[in-house]
Amino acid sequence: MTDVKKQVVHHSHGPEEKIEWGSTVSIHPMPPTLQGLTSEEIASLENALVRKLDIRLMPMLVLIYIMNYLDRYWYYFIQMFKHILPNKIFRNAIAAAKLSGITEELGLTSVQFQTCVSILFVGYILMQVPSNLFLNKIGKPALYLPTCMIIWGILCGVSGATQGYDGLVACRFILGFVEAAYFPGCMATLSAWYTRKELSLRTAILYCGSLLSGAFSGLIAAGINDGMNGVRGLLAWRWLFIIEQGSITVLIAFAAYFVLPNFPHNSTCITEQQRELAIWRLAKDIREDEWDSEEKPTLMGGFKECITDSKTWFLVVLNLGAVSSGTINSFFPTVVEGLGESRIHTLLLTVPPYILSCIVAMAVSRNADRTGERYFHFTLPLWVSIAGFIISAATTEFGPRYFAMMIMLPGVYTAFIIGISWVANTLPRPSSKRAAALALTNAIANCSSIYSPYLYPDSGAPRFILAMSVNAGTSLLAIFTATVFRFILQKLNRKLDRRELEGGNNGGFRYLL
Repeated sequence: MTDVKKQVVHHSHGPEEKIEWGSTVSIHPMPPTLQGLTSEEIASLENALVRKLDIRLMPMLVLIYIMNYLDRYWYYFIQMFKHILPNKIFRNAIAAAKLSGITEELGLTSVQFQTCVSILFVGYILMQVPSNLFLNKIGKPALYLPTCMIIWGILCGVSGATQGYDGLVACRFILGFVEAAYFPGCMATLSAWYTRKELSLRTAILYCGSLLSGAFSGLIAAGINDGMNGVRGLLAWRWLFIIEQGSITVLIAFAAYFVLPNFPHNSTCITEQQRELAIWRLAKDIREDEWDSEEKPTLMGGFKECITDSKTWFLVVLNLGAVSSGTINSFFPTVVEGLGESRIHTLLLTVPPYILSCIVAMAVSRNADRTGERYFHFTLPLWVSIAGFIISAATTEFGPRYFAMMIMLPGVYTAFIIGISWVANTLPRPSSKRAAALALTNAIANCSSIYSPYLYPDSGAPRFILAMSVNAGTSLLAIFTATVFRFILQKLNRKLDRRELEGGNNGGFRYLL
Protein backbone atom coordinates (compact mmCIF):
# COMPACT_ATOMS: atom_id res chain seq x y z
CA MET A 1 0.00 0.00 0.00
CA THR A 2 1.36 3.41 -0.89
CA ASP A 3 1.74 6.19 1.60
CA VAL A 4 -1.01 8.55 0.48
CA LYS A 5 -0.77 12.17 1.61
CA LYS A 6 -3.78 14.37 2.24
CA GLN A 7 -3.92 18.08 2.89
CA VAL A 8 -6.56 18.23 5.59
CA VAL A 9 -7.09 19.72 9.02
CA HIS A 10 -10.40 19.16 10.80
CA HIS A 11 -11.82 21.84 13.05
CA SER A 12 -14.91 20.47 14.77
CA HIS A 13 -17.22 23.30 15.70
CA GLY A 14 -20.62 21.82 15.10
CA PRO A 15 -23.08 22.20 12.22
CA GLU A 16 -20.91 24.77 10.47
CA GLU A 17 -17.86 22.53 10.73
CA LYS A 18 -15.02 24.00 8.71
CA ILE A 19 -12.61 21.73 6.87
CA GLU A 20 -9.42 23.46 5.81
CA TRP A 21 -6.65 22.11 3.61
CA GLY A 22 -3.21 23.17 4.70
CA SER A 23 -1.19 20.67 6.74
CA THR A 24 -0.07 17.22 5.72
CA VAL A 25 -1.57 14.16 7.41
CA SER A 26 -0.37 10.74 6.34
CA ILE A 27 -2.64 7.74 6.03
CA HIS A 28 -0.75 5.02 7.89
CA PRO A 29 1.01 2.65 5.47
CA MET A 30 0.77 -1.12 5.77
CA PRO A 31 3.19 -2.27 8.52
CA PRO A 32 6.25 -4.36 7.56
CA THR A 33 4.95 -7.58 9.13
CA LEU A 34 1.90 -7.49 6.86
CA GLN A 35 3.57 -6.54 3.61
CA GLY A 36 3.66 -9.32 1.04
CA LEU A 37 0.50 -10.96 2.42
CA THR A 38 -2.61 -11.36 0.30
CA SER A 39 -5.85 -9.63 1.25
CA GLU A 40 -7.29 -13.03 2.23
CA GLU A 41 -4.35 -13.71 4.55
CA ILE A 42 -4.69 -10.30 6.17
CA ALA A 43 -8.43 -10.84 6.60
CA SER A 44 -7.72 -14.19 8.26
CA LEU A 45 -5.21 -12.59 10.64
CA GLU A 46 -7.70 -9.86 11.46
CA ASN A 47 -10.45 -12.37 12.21
CA ALA A 48 -8.07 -14.28 14.49
CA LEU A 49 -7.16 -11.07 16.31
CA VAL A 50 -10.81 -10.16 16.86
CA ARG A 51 -11.58 -13.67 18.15
CA LYS A 52 -8.64 -13.42 20.56
CA LEU A 53 -9.90 -10.07 21.82
CA ASP A 54 -13.44 -11.40 22.21
CA ILE A 55 -12.22 -14.34 24.29
CA ARG A 56 -9.72 -12.43 26.41
CA LEU A 57 -11.40 -9.05 26.80
CA MET A 58 -15.18 -9.41 26.74
CA PRO A 59 -15.93 -12.10 29.40
CA MET A 60 -13.81 -10.34 32.03
CA LEU A 61 -15.26 -6.90 31.24
CA VAL A 62 -18.79 -8.28 31.50
CA LEU A 63 -18.04 -10.00 34.81
CA ILE A 64 -16.53 -6.85 36.29
CA TYR A 65 -19.47 -4.78 35.04
CA ILE A 66 -21.88 -7.12 36.81
CA MET A 67 -20.01 -6.51 40.07
CA ASN A 68 -19.85 -2.77 39.38
CA TYR A 69 -23.59 -2.66 38.85
CA LEU A 70 -24.31 -4.73 41.95
CA ASP A 71 -22.10 -2.51 44.12
CA ARG A 72 -23.62 0.69 42.79
CA TYR A 73 -27.29 -0.32 43.06
CA TRP A 74 -27.27 -2.43 46.22
CA TYR A 75 -30.11 -0.40 47.72
CA TYR A 76 -32.35 -0.67 44.68
CA PHE A 77 -31.89 -4.44 44.38
CA ILE A 78 -33.28 -4.88 47.87
CA GLN A 79 -35.81 -2.07 47.67
CA MET A 80 -37.36 -3.24 44.42
CA PHE A 81 -37.83 -6.82 45.65
CA LYS A 82 -39.07 -5.98 49.13
CA HIS A 83 -42.77 -6.42 48.35
CA ILE A 84 -42.56 -9.54 46.21
CA LEU A 85 -40.20 -11.90 48.06
CA PRO A 86 -41.56 -14.21 50.76
CA ASN A 87 -41.93 -12.70 54.21
CA LYS A 88 -39.45 -15.17 55.72
CA ILE A 89 -36.65 -13.51 53.74
CA PHE A 90 -37.37 -9.99 54.96
CA ARG A 91 -38.46 -9.95 58.58
CA ASN A 92 -40.50 -6.76 58.29
CA ALA A 93 -41.16 -3.90 55.89
CA ILE A 94 -38.68 -1.44 57.35
CA ALA A 95 -35.96 -4.09 57.47
CA ALA A 96 -36.63 -4.96 53.82
CA ALA A 97 -36.39 -1.36 52.74
CA LYS A 98 -33.31 -0.71 54.84
CA LEU A 99 -31.31 -3.88 54.17
CA SER A 100 -32.50 -6.02 57.05
CA GLY A 101 -31.68 -3.80 59.98
CA ILE A 102 -29.16 -1.24 58.73
CA THR A 103 -31.17 1.78 59.89
CA GLU A 104 -31.81 0.35 63.35
CA GLU A 105 -28.26 -0.85 63.97
CA LEU A 106 -26.60 2.37 62.76
CA GLY A 107 -29.31 4.67 64.09
CA LEU A 108 -30.05 6.19 60.68
CA THR A 109 -33.01 8.39 59.99
CA SER A 110 -34.88 7.96 56.72
CA VAL A 111 -33.23 11.10 55.30
CA GLN A 112 -29.76 9.93 56.34
CA PHE A 113 -30.26 6.56 54.69
CA GLN A 114 -31.43 8.17 51.46
CA THR A 115 -28.37 10.44 51.60
CA CYS A 116 -26.14 7.36 51.82
CA VAL A 117 -27.85 6.01 48.72
CA SER A 118 -27.67 9.22 46.69
CA ILE A 119 -24.21 10.44 47.70
CA LEU A 120 -22.53 7.76 45.59
CA PHE A 121 -23.84 9.33 42.40
CA VAL A 122 -22.23 12.67 43.19
CA GLY A 123 -18.74 11.22 42.91
CA TYR A 124 -19.83 8.83 40.15
CA ILE A 125 -20.98 11.67 37.91
CA LEU A 126 -18.17 14.12 38.71
CA MET A 127 -15.25 11.72 38.31
CA GLN A 128 -15.98 10.04 34.98
CA VAL A 129 -14.36 12.60 32.69
CA PRO A 130 -11.15 13.07 34.77
CA SER A 131 -10.85 9.30 35.19
CA ASN A 132 -11.15 8.58 31.48
CA LEU A 133 -8.68 11.31 30.57
CA PHE A 134 -6.20 9.88 33.08
CA LEU A 135 -6.69 6.36 31.67
CA ASN A 136 -6.06 7.65 28.17
CA LYS A 137 -2.93 9.40 29.42
CA ILE A 138 -1.34 6.35 31.08
CA GLY A 139 -2.64 3.92 28.44
CA LYS A 140 -2.85 0.93 30.82
CA PRO A 141 -6.42 -0.27 31.40
CA ALA A 142 -5.07 -3.68 32.50
CA LEU A 143 -3.53 -1.91 35.51
CA TYR A 144 -5.97 0.92 36.08
CA LEU A 145 -9.35 -0.82 35.90
CA PRO A 146 -8.53 -3.79 38.22
CA THR A 147 -6.85 -1.44 40.71
CA CYS A 148 -9.98 0.70 40.84
CA MET A 149 -12.01 -2.48 41.26
CA ILE A 150 -9.93 -3.62 44.23
CA ILE A 151 -10.37 -0.22 45.87
CA TRP A 152 -14.14 -0.23 45.41
CA GLY A 153 -14.32 -3.82 46.67
CA ILE A 154 -12.41 -2.84 49.80
CA LEU A 155 -14.67 0.17 50.29
CA CYS A 156 -17.74 -2.04 50.01
CA GLY A 157 -16.28 -4.44 52.56
CA VAL A 158 -15.45 -1.55 54.88
CA SER A 159 -19.04 -0.32 54.51
CA GLY A 160 -20.09 -3.58 56.16
CA ALA A 161 -18.00 -2.67 59.22
CA THR A 162 -19.21 0.91 59.64
CA GLN A 163 -20.72 1.85 63.00
CA GLY A 164 -22.63 5.01 62.16
CA TYR A 165 -23.92 7.47 59.60
CA ASP A 166 -20.64 9.37 59.16
CA GLY A 167 -18.66 6.25 58.29
CA LEU A 168 -21.26 4.90 55.87
CA VAL A 169 -21.78 8.16 54.00
CA ALA A 170 -18.01 8.66 53.70
CA CYS A 171 -17.54 5.15 52.25
CA ARG A 172 -20.37 5.62 49.78
CA PHE A 173 -19.09 9.03 48.68
CA ILE A 174 -15.57 7.76 47.99
CA LEU A 175 -17.00 4.64 46.34
CA GLY A 176 -18.72 6.79 43.73
CA PHE A 177 -15.41 8.38 42.73
CA VAL A 178 -13.73 5.00 42.30
CA GLU A 179 -16.56 3.23 40.48
CA ALA A 180 -16.76 6.11 38.02
CA ALA A 181 -13.68 4.70 36.30
CA TYR A 182 -15.28 1.53 35.06
CA PHE A 183 -17.94 1.92 32.35
CA PRO A 184 -16.37 4.88 30.48
CA GLY A 185 -12.99 3.19 30.93
CA CYS A 186 -14.38 0.04 29.34
CA MET A 187 -15.73 2.02 26.40
CA ALA A 188 -12.38 3.76 25.93
CA THR A 189 -10.67 0.36 25.94
CA LEU A 190 -13.12 -1.21 23.50
CA SER A 191 -12.91 1.73 21.09
CA ALA A 192 -9.10 1.44 21.13
CA TRP A 193 -9.28 -2.18 19.90
CA TYR A 194 -12.43 -2.54 17.82
CA THR A 195 -13.31 -0.76 14.58
CA ARG A 196 -16.41 1.39 14.26
CA LYS A 197 -18.33 -1.48 12.65
CA GLU A 198 -17.44 -3.87 15.47
CA LEU A 199 -18.08 -1.62 18.43
CA SER A 200 -21.87 -1.71 18.82
CA LEU A 201 -22.03 -5.48 19.25
CA ARG A 202 -19.24 -5.44 21.85
CA THR A 203 -20.96 -2.61 23.70
CA ALA A 204 -24.12 -4.71 23.73
CA ILE A 205 -22.21 -7.69 25.12
CA LEU A 206 -20.74 -5.48 27.85
CA TYR A 207 -24.05 -3.90 28.76
CA CYS A 208 -25.74 -7.28 29.01
CA GLY A 209 -23.85 -7.56 32.30
CA SER A 210 -26.14 -4.95 33.84
CA LEU A 211 -29.18 -6.65 32.33
CA LEU A 212 -28.23 -10.00 33.85
CA SER A 213 -27.53 -8.42 37.21
CA GLY A 214 -30.91 -6.70 37.05
CA ALA A 215 -32.59 -10.04 36.39
CA PHE A 216 -30.93 -12.14 39.09
CA SER A 217 -29.23 -9.90 41.67
CA GLY A 218 -32.31 -9.70 43.86
CA LEU A 219 -32.20 -13.46 44.27
CA ILE A 220 -28.54 -13.32 45.37
CA ALA A 221 -29.30 -10.64 47.92
CA ALA A 222 -32.32 -12.58 49.11
CA GLY A 223 -30.19 -15.68 49.67
CA ILE A 224 -27.72 -13.75 51.82
CA ASN A 225 -30.51 -12.12 53.80
CA ASP A 226 -32.22 -15.42 54.41
CA GLY A 227 -29.22 -17.63 55.10
CA MET A 228 -26.69 -15.42 56.85
CA ASN A 229 -28.68 -13.04 59.01
CA GLY A 230 -27.13 -13.29 62.48
CA VAL A 231 -24.15 -15.45 61.48
CA ARG A 232 -21.18 -14.59 63.74
CA GLY A 233 -23.33 -11.91 65.33
CA LEU A 234 -23.60 -9.85 62.13
CA LEU A 235 -26.86 -8.78 60.53
CA ALA A 236 -27.52 -9.70 56.90
CA TRP A 237 -26.80 -6.22 55.50
CA ARG A 238 -23.21 -6.44 56.71
CA TRP A 239 -22.71 -9.83 55.04
CA LEU A 240 -24.18 -8.39 51.84
CA PHE A 241 -21.40 -5.78 51.79
CA ILE A 242 -18.65 -8.14 52.90
CA ILE A 243 -19.38 -11.14 50.68
CA GLU A 244 -21.21 -10.06 47.51
CA GLN A 245 -19.83 -6.57 47.14
CA GLY A 246 -16.48 -6.85 48.89
CA SER A 247 -14.69 -10.19 48.83
CA ILE A 248 -15.98 -11.43 45.47
CA THR A 249 -15.19 -8.10 43.82
CA VAL A 250 -11.58 -8.12 45.04
CA LEU A 251 -11.00 -11.72 43.94
CA ILE A 252 -12.28 -11.00 40.43
CA ALA A 253 -10.11 -7.88 40.27
CA PHE A 254 -6.93 -9.84 41.01
CA ALA A 255 -7.80 -12.25 38.19
CA ALA A 256 -8.35 -9.29 35.85
CA TYR A 257 -4.71 -8.20 36.22
CA PHE A 258 -3.69 -11.34 34.31
CA VAL A 259 -6.44 -11.26 31.69
CA LEU A 260 -7.16 -7.72 30.52
CA PRO A 261 -4.96 -6.22 27.76
CA ASN A 262 -3.67 -2.67 27.65
CA PHE A 263 -4.06 -0.51 24.55
CA PRO A 264 -2.69 -1.91 21.27
CA HIS A 265 0.58 0.00 21.29
CA ASN A 266 1.71 -1.28 24.71
CA SER A 267 -0.13 -4.57 25.22
CA THR A 268 2.09 -7.59 25.98
CA CYS A 269 -0.51 -10.30 25.36
CA ILE A 270 -0.25 -10.15 21.56
CA THR A 271 2.50 -10.78 19.01
CA GLU A 272 4.31 -7.98 17.20
CA GLN A 273 2.40 -8.78 14.03
CA GLN A 274 -0.91 -8.63 15.90
CA ARG A 275 0.12 -5.32 17.49
CA GLU A 276 0.90 -3.77 14.12
CA LEU A 277 -2.31 -5.19 12.67
CA ALA A 278 -4.37 -3.81 15.57
CA ILE A 279 -2.88 -0.32 15.17
CA TRP A 280 -3.09 -0.38 11.37
CA ARG A 281 -6.70 -1.51 11.11
CA LEU A 282 -7.85 1.17 13.58
CA ALA A 283 -5.82 3.77 11.69
CA LYS A 284 -7.37 2.60 8.42
CA ASP A 285 -10.84 2.69 9.97
CA ILE A 286 -10.63 6.32 11.13
CA ARG A 287 -7.95 7.51 8.68
CA GLU A 288 -5.57 8.54 11.44
CA ASP A 289 -2.76 6.81 13.32
CA GLU A 290 -3.28 8.20 16.80
CA TRP A 291 -1.37 5.61 18.82
CA ASP A 292 1.85 5.70 16.83
CA SER A 293 2.52 9.33 17.60
CA GLU A 294 5.18 10.24 20.15
CA GLU A 295 3.12 13.24 21.22
CA LYS A 296 1.17 12.35 24.36
CA PRO A 297 -2.40 13.71 24.53
CA THR A 298 -2.90 16.25 27.31
CA LEU A 299 -5.64 15.81 29.87
CA MET A 300 -7.24 19.20 29.39
CA GLY A 301 -6.59 19.28 25.66
CA GLY A 302 -8.88 16.32 25.00
CA PHE A 303 -11.56 17.69 27.30
CA LYS A 304 -11.44 21.10 25.65
CA GLU A 305 -11.78 19.57 22.19
CA CYS A 306 -14.70 17.52 23.45
CA ILE A 307 -16.77 20.32 24.96
CA THR A 308 -16.11 22.78 22.09
CA ASP A 309 -17.39 20.36 19.48
CA SER A 310 -21.17 20.81 19.19
CA LYS A 311 -21.54 17.21 18.01
CA THR A 312 -20.68 16.17 21.56
CA TRP A 313 -23.74 17.91 22.95
CA PHE A 314 -26.11 16.32 20.46
CA LEU A 315 -24.74 12.94 21.53
CA VAL A 316 -25.08 13.90 25.20
CA VAL A 317 -28.75 14.83 24.83
CA LEU A 318 -29.79 11.81 22.78
CA ASN A 319 -28.09 9.46 25.25
CA LEU A 320 -29.57 11.32 28.23
CA GLY A 321 -33.03 10.79 26.77
CA ALA A 322 -32.47 7.06 26.29
CA VAL A 323 -30.93 6.51 29.75
CA SER A 324 -33.59 8.60 31.47
CA SER A 325 -36.28 6.38 29.93
CA GLY A 326 -34.29 3.36 31.09
CA THR A 327 -34.46 4.35 34.76
CA ILE A 328 -37.58 2.19 34.88
CA ASN A 329 -35.10 -0.65 35.33
CA SER A 330 -34.58 0.20 39.00
CA PHE A 331 -38.32 0.07 39.70
CA PHE A 332 -39.34 -2.60 37.24
CA PRO A 333 -40.40 -5.26 39.79
CA THR A 334 -42.54 -2.62 41.53
CA VAL A 335 -44.26 -1.92 38.20
CA VAL A 336 -44.68 -5.65 37.50
CA GLU A 337 -46.23 -6.05 40.95
CA GLY A 338 -49.13 -3.96 39.67
CA LEU A 339 -50.18 -6.94 37.52
CA GLY A 340 -51.73 -8.42 40.67
CA GLU A 341 -50.00 -11.78 40.59
CA SER A 342 -48.68 -13.72 43.59
CA ARG A 343 -45.28 -12.89 45.02
CA ILE A 344 -43.46 -15.81 43.40
CA HIS A 345 -45.19 -15.28 40.04
CA THR A 346 -44.30 -11.59 40.15
CA LEU A 347 -40.67 -12.46 40.82
CA LEU A 348 -40.62 -14.85 37.87
CA LEU A 349 -42.35 -12.36 35.59
CA THR A 350 -39.53 -9.85 36.06
CA VAL A 351 -36.95 -12.14 34.45
CA PRO A 352 -38.17 -12.59 30.82
CA PRO A 353 -38.04 -8.87 29.90
CA TYR A 354 -34.35 -8.75 30.91
CA ILE A 355 -33.56 -11.89 28.94
CA LEU A 356 -35.40 -10.50 25.92
CA SER A 357 -33.46 -7.24 26.33
CA CYS A 358 -30.18 -9.16 26.02
CA ILE A 359 -31.37 -10.96 22.88
CA VAL A 360 -32.74 -7.83 21.20
CA ALA A 361 -29.73 -5.68 22.11
CA MET A 362 -27.32 -8.26 20.70
CA ALA A 363 -29.32 -8.74 17.49
CA VAL A 364 -29.86 -5.04 16.79
CA SER A 365 -26.25 -4.14 17.63
CA ARG A 366 -24.93 -6.89 15.39
CA ASN A 367 -27.05 -5.62 12.51
CA ALA A 368 -25.96 -2.03 13.22
CA ASP A 369 -22.32 -3.11 12.93
CA ARG A 370 -23.03 -5.13 9.77
CA THR A 371 -24.80 -2.25 8.01
CA GLY A 372 -22.86 0.66 9.50
CA GLU A 373 -26.18 2.41 10.18
CA ARG A 374 -26.91 4.13 13.50
CA TYR A 375 -29.98 6.41 13.36
CA PHE A 376 -32.74 3.86 12.72
CA HIS A 377 -31.11 1.31 15.02
CA PHE A 378 -31.25 3.99 17.73
CA THR A 379 -34.72 5.50 17.14
CA LEU A 380 -36.86 2.50 16.20
CA PRO A 381 -36.29 0.72 19.57
CA LEU A 382 -37.28 3.95 21.31
CA TRP A 383 -40.54 4.12 19.37
CA VAL A 384 -41.27 0.58 20.55
CA SER A 385 -40.56 1.60 24.15
CA ILE A 386 -42.85 4.60 23.85
CA ALA A 387 -45.66 2.25 22.82
CA GLY A 388 -44.90 0.20 25.92
CA PHE A 389 -45.01 3.24 28.21
CA ILE A 390 -48.36 4.36 26.78
CA ILE A 391 -49.96 0.91 27.05
CA SER A 392 -48.72 0.46 30.62
CA ALA A 393 -50.14 3.81 31.70
CA ALA A 394 -53.45 3.26 29.91
CA THR A 395 -54.59 -0.12 31.27
CA THR A 396 -54.37 -2.46 34.22
CA GLU A 397 -55.32 -5.59 32.24
CA PHE A 398 -52.72 -8.34 32.64
CA GLY A 399 -52.18 -9.22 28.96
CA PRO A 400 -51.65 -5.72 27.50
CA ARG A 401 -49.61 -4.54 30.50
CA TYR A 402 -47.23 -7.48 30.49
CA PHE A 403 -46.80 -7.11 26.75
CA ALA A 404 -45.94 -3.46 27.37
CA MET A 405 -43.37 -4.47 29.97
CA MET A 406 -41.84 -6.98 27.57
CA ILE A 407 -41.12 -4.21 25.05
CA MET A 408 -40.13 -1.37 27.41
CA LEU A 409 -36.72 -2.58 28.56
CA PRO A 410 -35.46 -4.00 25.22
CA GLY A 411 -36.19 -0.69 23.52
CA VAL A 412 -34.46 1.67 25.92
CA TYR A 413 -31.47 -0.60 26.57
CA THR A 414 -30.87 -1.18 22.87
CA ALA A 415 -31.09 2.54 22.17
CA PHE A 416 -28.50 3.39 24.83
CA ILE A 417 -26.10 0.76 23.52
CA ILE A 418 -26.32 2.15 19.99
CA GLY A 419 -26.15 5.70 21.34
CA ILE A 420 -22.96 5.25 23.38
CA SER A 421 -21.21 3.46 20.51
CA TRP A 422 -22.33 6.32 18.23
CA VAL A 423 -20.25 8.62 20.44
CA ALA A 424 -17.05 6.65 19.75
CA ASN A 425 -17.97 6.35 16.07
CA THR A 426 -18.52 10.09 15.64
CA LEU A 427 -15.60 11.40 17.73
CA PRO A 428 -12.88 8.78 17.16
CA ARG A 429 -9.86 11.11 17.13
CA PRO A 430 -7.82 12.15 18.92
CA SER A 431 -8.09 9.44 21.55
CA SER A 432 -8.16 11.96 24.43
CA LYS A 433 -11.21 13.66 22.89
CA ARG A 434 -12.95 10.33 22.39
CA ALA A 435 -12.25 9.31 26.00
CA ALA A 436 -13.59 12.62 27.31
CA ALA A 437 -16.72 12.41 25.14
CA LEU A 438 -17.55 8.87 26.25
CA ALA A 439 -17.14 9.79 29.92
CA LEU A 440 -19.03 13.09 29.65
CA THR A 441 -21.95 11.45 27.84
CA ASN A 442 -22.26 8.66 30.38
CA ALA A 443 -21.87 11.02 33.33
CA ILE A 444 -24.61 13.40 32.23
CA ALA A 445 -26.88 10.51 31.25
CA ASN A 446 -26.56 9.09 34.76
CA CYS A 447 -27.86 12.33 36.25
CA SER A 448 -31.28 10.83 35.59
CA SER A 449 -30.66 8.53 38.58
CA ILE A 450 -31.01 11.58 40.83
CA TYR A 451 -34.63 12.38 40.03
CA SER A 452 -35.99 9.00 38.91
CA PRO A 453 -36.91 7.73 42.44
CA TYR A 454 -39.42 10.54 42.77
CA LEU A 455 -41.34 9.36 39.68
CA TYR A 456 -42.40 6.06 41.28
CA PRO A 457 -44.14 6.88 44.59
CA ASP A 458 -46.34 4.19 46.10
CA SER A 459 -49.31 6.47 45.47
CA GLY A 460 -48.68 6.21 41.73
CA ALA A 461 -49.22 2.44 41.62
CA PRO A 462 -50.21 0.49 39.65
CA ARG A 463 -50.18 2.60 36.46
CA PHE A 464 -47.43 5.12 37.42
CA ILE A 465 -48.81 7.62 34.94
CA LEU A 466 -46.27 10.34 35.83
CA ALA A 467 -43.30 8.00 35.37
CA MET A 468 -44.58 6.55 32.11
CA SER A 469 -45.29 10.02 30.75
CA VAL A 470 -41.81 11.27 31.63
CA ASN A 471 -40.22 8.14 30.14
CA ALA A 472 -42.14 8.59 26.90
CA GLY A 473 -41.19 12.27 26.83
CA THR A 474 -37.47 11.65 27.29
CA SER A 475 -37.59 8.98 24.57
CA LEU A 476 -39.19 11.51 22.23
CA LEU A 477 -36.45 14.00 23.15
CA ALA A 478 -33.82 11.42 22.20
CA ILE A 479 -35.55 10.68 18.89
CA PHE A 480 -35.87 14.36 17.98
CA THR A 481 -32.23 15.07 18.86
CA ALA A 482 -31.04 12.05 16.87
CA THR A 483 -33.06 13.20 13.85
CA VAL A 484 -31.48 16.66 13.88
CA PHE A 485 -28.06 15.11 14.48
CA ARG A 486 -28.44 12.80 11.48
CA PHE A 487 -29.13 15.74 9.17
CA ILE A 488 -26.03 17.49 10.52
CA LEU A 489 -23.84 14.43 9.90
CA GLN A 490 -25.25 14.08 6.39
CA LYS A 491 -24.27 17.67 5.69
CA LEU A 492 -20.75 17.08 7.03
CA ASN A 493 -20.37 13.94 4.93
CA ARG A 494 -21.34 15.88 1.81
CA LYS A 495 -18.62 18.41 2.65
CA LEU A 496 -16.12 15.61 3.01
CA ASP A 497 -17.24 14.19 -0.35
CA ARG A 498 -16.64 17.53 -2.05
CA ARG A 499 -13.23 17.98 -0.45
CA GLU A 500 -12.12 14.52 -1.55
CA LEU A 501 -13.25 15.15 -5.11
CA GLU A 502 -11.23 18.35 -5.14
CA GLY A 503 -8.21 16.49 -3.77
CA GLY A 504 -8.61 13.54 -6.11
CA ASN A 505 -8.70 10.93 -3.30
CA ASN A 506 -11.30 8.38 -2.25
CA GLY A 507 -12.02 6.36 0.87
CA GLY A 508 -11.62 8.99 3.59
CA PHE A 509 -13.36 9.17 6.96
CA ARG A 510 -17.17 9.38 6.93
CA TYR A 511 -19.57 9.77 9.82
CA LEU A 512 -21.85 6.81 10.46
CA LEU A 513 -25.48 7.89 10.11
